[in-house]
Amino acid sequence: MSLTGIERAQAWIMRVFMGVLFALFRILSPWRSAEFRGLPPVSNPLLLMSAMQLSQKIRRREVSSVEVVEAFINRIQTVNPLINALVQDRFEAALLEAAQVDKLIQESSGGEEVLQDRLPLLGVPITIKESFALQGMPNATGVVFRRGVLSTRDAPPVALLKRAGAIPLGVTNTSEFCMWYESHNHLYGICNNPYDLARTSGGSSGGEGSVLGSGASVIGIGSDIGGSIRMPSFFCGVFGHKTSPGVVSNDCQYPDLSGCQPDYVSSGPMCRYAEDLLPMLKIMSGPNADRLSLSVDVDLRKLRFFSIPHDGCSPIVSSVDKQLIQAQRKVVERLEADLGVKVQEVFLPGLKYGFQIWNTYMGLPDKDGKPPTPFSVLFGEPGRPLWPLWEVARWMMGRSPHTMAAIVLSLIEMTNSSKPSPFILKQKEQLQKEFEELLGTDGVLLYPSHPLLAPKHHHPLFTPFNFAYTGIINILGLPSTQCPLGLSKEGLPLGVQVVTGRFLDRQSLAVALYLEKTFGGWRDPGAA
Repeated sequence: MSLTGIERAQAWIMRVFMGVLFALFRILSPWRSAEFRGLPPVSNPLLLMSAMQLSQKIRRREVSSVEVVEAFINRIQTVNPLINALVQDRFEAALLEAAQVDKLIQESSGGEEVLQDRLPLLGVPITIKESFALQGMPNATGVVFRRGVLSTRDAPPVALLKRAGAIPLGVTNTSEFCMWYESHNHLYGICNNPYDLARTSGGSSGGEGSVLGSGASVIGIGSDIGGSIRMPSFFCGVFGHKTSPGVVSNDCQYPDLSGCQPDYVSSGPMCRYAEDLLPMLKIMSGPNADRLSLSVDVDLRKLRFFSIPHDGCSPIVSSVDKQLIQAQRKVVERLEADLGVKVQEVFLPGLKYGFQIWNTYMGLPDKDGKPPTPFSVLFGEPGRPLWPLWEVARWMMGRSPHTMAAIVLSLIEMTNSSKPSPFILKQKEQLQKEFEELLGTDGVLLYPSHPLLAPKHHHPLFTPFNFAYTGIINILGLPSTQCPLGLSKEGLPLGVQVVTGRFLDRQSLAVALYLEKTFGGWRDPGAA
């Protein structure tokens, strides 16, 4: 059994149509390269410390929380006019909260250990993806009709991080409705990559990736239903972890998910330094943290390692860049040399249907049989559903409130069959079985975070299915950590995602620590 002629025709028609749309886009809305293609280097040493190091220094009174928060505010004010990552700040409130932290430490009689146990992030600044509710902050997700909507409470993982002592500096840019892998919308504008302002920071957590990659934040929070944590983290040279589903709460985010989509979304940490991933995940998981056994030590020498260099050459997905293939090969070589393990290269044929599997499962109904809300209905709120072809005409006249990416999603939805393909369902079932047998309880897989280096702005419109490399991991329900691996010859971040068995997040986080030590982790874009 294979894809039907109709399904192959749909894919071909969509590729041709996307090419025409992209050509129109370049003609009608040409992108002008940024005047400055890089950022100034980080000069304040406080900005070069992990969140764990900062919290320790604050607790020991070696530095005040006010000094730390001021350092990050100054960096944001320097770089944000170039990257457009932070869309609303709360600097005054953050400084007041930092002063309260310093007062608490001065008056505390419990000692550093007590503070560390109760408030592990005490006084450390953090940035929050704008799709999460943060009390008093916008929660529009780049949607024009939600301009002025403010959150009246905190999303559960945000509340847990604040309760641990973290101080939010503001909220960061996303793609429109968080449904595209470039953070661009008509409410806040486009977010730039800190390593090259003419390139995308990714999406939908692109603002988080950019502010972290620029050295203007040390920890952040993102969400991921098709790669929205891992792709921005990859493009911006930082660490990002897609958690095992059902561990970190996804409540109080916009937009609401429907159908079976909640089964495949994960909220998780985004960090410049690998050592912050595990403590952040422990805090964000709240009462579910025990399910991950994060306190159990991981001996990398006792794990089995596998490497898949590409998806098997899907005809609708770009070939993996040779520099990424080479970087993943170097990881294999170092693992074998340093740990004495044997990394087995494997190929799973079903991976080349990654997009089709993701797209099919995003359209399935929930357990009560209720189908997901169509994109056209969501994009048309608060009025009638959006008509994609008419919206293209409105966009060409400059009258559409939506980005071309949002319109394209509605067009792709139009080509979907009303019934899921039996072939695609079978491919997913086979892949699920193969991954479970491959990984077991001690298997670790290296797989590209994306087939290309950070694309130039708007180019994702011409390669709309490239997120399949991350999206398929969502559908399989597996945790995955994106890890930076240095820079390409163009000065752009290289990276790889590390995939492990469900609820074995601690294994990929341990590998992230090793890769940071081995390949250097995040690089200051101003000094790169």
